Amino acid sequence: MELNFTIGIIAVTGLVSWLAFSNEKLLQRLLLWPPAVTRGREFHRFVTYGFVHGDFMHLAFNMITLYFFGRLMEGFYGDYLGPLGFAGFYLSALVVSALPSYLRHRNDPEYATLGASGAVSAVLFAFILLQPWQIIYVYVIPVPAIIYAVLYVGYSIYAERKQSDRINHSAHLAGAAYGVLFTVLMEPRVLGHFWQTLLSP
Repeated sequence: MELNFTIGIIAVTGLVSWLAFSNEKLLQRLLLWPPAVTRGREFHRFVTYGFVHGDFMHLAFNMITLYFFGRLMEGFYGDYLGPLGFAGFYLSALVVSALPSYLRHRNDPEYATLGASGAVSAVLFAFILLQPWQIIYVYVIPVPAIIYAVLYVGYSIYAERKQSDRINHSAHLAGAAYGVLFTVLMEPRVLGHFWQTLLSP
């Protein structure tokens, strides 16, 4: 039977997040609290923070996005990296997308972050490399993937500089960049395919 890590990641994330909604102790053990890494060497938090979420809507948005795009990308990475390729990509994206905020706040006991948004952004932007003109739905609004990517990056940069909310926009940006870079390094021909497709909508 063919393994499906996308469904597995969604199931584990959903279960752990749901348990943590009502278990503050569990939540605090898993989220990325920089002093716990810097002083306590709890490096597992670079991964576990992606399996807990702030609320149900946060969880649902990430997992719905992962469901639609992860299934498509899992086969692509599997062709190059084997059956564990997508799982490795996703978990490494969790680590990379957390690094900017961790480095900025590594000595800040008031800061913590959680959620799979950075890794999900990596999956989404890898997909956009392959199909930039594919229509995706932002809530119920159809938008070409490349247009969404431009708006997403632009807004994330703006929001990160303004810092008027509690969303970790730097994780979104780092995850998106990692998804593109990882995929291009794995298969450089993807870049040529992207430009050719982009110029021939």
